[in-house]
Formats: sequence, structure tokens, C-alpha cells
Amino acid sequence: MKLTAQMVRDAAMAAGAGDVGIANIERFDNAPQMMHPKNIFPECKSVISIVQPIPRGSYRGITEGTHWANYTFYSYNRLNTLFRPKVTYKTACFIEDNGFEAVPVYPGVPERPGTRPPVGPGRPPPEINVNVRIQAVACGLGEIGWSKVFISRKFGPRVRIGTILTDAELEPDPLIPQGTYCNRCMRCVKDCPGGAIPKPGERPTIKIKIDDQTFEWGDVHMGRCTLTHHGLNWEASPFLKDALPGFKLDVRKSNVSEEVAYRMAYTMAQGHWSPSPELPTNRVVPYYSQILEHTGYFAICGAKGCIRSCMASVEQRKCVGQCEFETKVFPKKPWALKPPEDDVTGGIAEGKFPEQYNDPDKKAGQWGTPLETKNA
Repeated sequence: MKLTAQMVRDAAMAAGAGDVGIANIERFDNAPQMMHPKNIFPECKSVISIVQPIPRGSYRGITEGTHWANYTFYSYNRLNTLFRPKVTYKTACFIEDNGFEAVPVYPGVPERPGTRPPVGPGRPPPEINVNVRIQAVACGLGEIGWSKVFISRKFGPRVRIGTILTDAELEPDPLIPQGTYCNRCMRCVKDCPGGAIPKPGERPTIKIKIDDQTFEWGDVHMGRCTLTHHGLNWEASPFLKDALPGFKLDVRKSNVSEEVAYRMAYTMAQGHWSPSPELPTNRVVPYYSQILEHTGYFAICGAKGCIRSCMASVEQRKCVGQCEFETKVFPKKPWALKPPEDDVTGGIAEGKFPEQYNDPDKKAGQWGTPLETKNA
């Protein structure tokens, strides 16, 4: 029996996929070297994109300012590395049961240039990864919004995406035209706590072409995005303010690169320092260290602008499949932290422990009961 696109869709949905789309390899004719599917699997004829929804409620704790761990666990790391890959694995096995090779690709977005040399002449560096968001557009599952977040036809922006490359020639899904879901409302720009998403005209846009259609979105400042996502923005992280009161990095005006932002954030999250009366823990930012050790990742911002505000917009306009919910994305006025200038700060050097370190000790050495001495 010939393997058909519908058979693959049915298998993926039976394995637990939220949605499935398929692209023919020709849609990637304009892909660059480090993102081209054929640089992973030269015989690839079809690309399969599998969408898994992020549970809408996994953002609730951050929206209320009361519970952060769910976002890292259910919205990010474990959804990408555990829950969703099971679906990709089962679907890939189904394709291979039908006599075609299937390459499941670990979900990711190419972020760094290749640093390892090619294994042979003419080959690219051994660090190829497809751009899962662009791939999902090519597979007809949605479009990329202004904030560069993928907006799914079924779940809006709250999705994670998996990939399968195969040498089976499958019927592709039609592309979804730009503007179907993102109406350029710019709520993402206004609500991003890092100021990472540009206003229209602020910077040149990103444009790509798939078949005869052009897709365009804002050139997000990834250094600011990463600083905020990983908790070095006081506007987005109560943990940073608690651990480092008075610390103010003006992320909205920062111009560090994404790579520098990663180095700063992970160094801070893994950092240790001797406890003191001012800061009695030996971890620089205890929560970051804790969640990183438990999951191998830590996410703090909760995608306030790029995902949550976009969720509110598409649900209000009822333009995606899942848009009817009892509770609004933002049911009340969002919380806001006081600026670092208002933090209570200071330690030994600032005279915060005067009895031990500043005031004269009139009883120096006068402790205990003296021993009686015998007369000579």
C-alpha cells in the first residue's frame, strides 16, 4: 500500500499530535545552508511538522505572579524534550514501518554559527538544524507573527513544534497567507518587558519567500529577548530583585548580542558566592539555580508580549481554532514590580549591621566566668 499524507496525519494524531502539516522539499529552495533539510537528509522529499499545544494554564502562575515552575516544565523544556518527542518518535516509526526513512529532528531554532569543522570536503559543519517556525509555515500550519512567534491555525501562538524529514513523497498542505492570524495589532510590542520587539519602521524587517508567497516579521532584538526570558530583567523577575536588590540592567536600551545574553544569564543562574549576613544563601539567584538543576533549563519572562498578549488578541478576534475559554488571558490588571531604585539594599560595607561592625564594643573579651586562681 502506498504511504499517503493522510496516513501520516492519522498516525501522528493517533500518537498524540495537536496538529500536523506537510511540505514538499521544493518549498525549502531558498533555505540557507545551516537550515536546509537536505543538509541533514539529502534524499528528503517531504518535511512533516508536528505541533503540540502549550497548555494555556501553564502561563497562569506567571500571569498571577504566584507560580513560575510550570512555565519551564510544561511550556518549555519538558514539552520540547519529553512530551512532544514521543509523538515524533511514534510517527517516525510508523513511516519506517511503511518502507520509507524518517529522520526525527530535535526541536530547535538555529542560533549559533557552526564552530566545528566539516567532516569532509563540500559538506557543511555538523551543526545543521531546521528553523522549526519557518518549517511550520512551509507545512501550512500557520504564519509567523510580527514578534517572530509562530501562530498556529489551531492553538494560536502557544505551541511547540517538532520535525520529521522523509524520503516519502507526500501531498503538501496549502500555505496559509500572511495576515490570516497576525493583524499587526502590535500588542506584542507594547507588552514585551524587554522592549525586544521593534515598532514598525524601527528596524528593517525579516522577509522570506516560500513558493510564490512572501512572509515578513519584525527583526526582534534577541539580546534583549534572551536577557528577559532568562531573568536578567527586573521588570519580569521577582527572583532577581529578591536575590540582587538594587540591581538594574536597563534591558530596554541594551545592545548585547544573544550569545552575550546567554553567557550572562547562565553564568548568573549557576553562580555561587559565600553567604553573608546580607545574603545568607550561597547561590547568586537561588530559584534560577534550583529550576536549572531540576530541568536543565530555566524560563522566567513567561512570554508576556510575544505569546500571552498574542493569545489575548487572537482569542478576542476568534481567528484560531481554540479561542473560547472561561477565563481571559489577563483577567485583571497585570502585576508590576517596583523599580530597583526603591529596593532596600545594603550590607556590612553600607553599615547595615552596626552592632557587629560599626559600634564600639565596650565589652570586648568579657564573656564567660573567670576561673578562680589559687593563692601561691
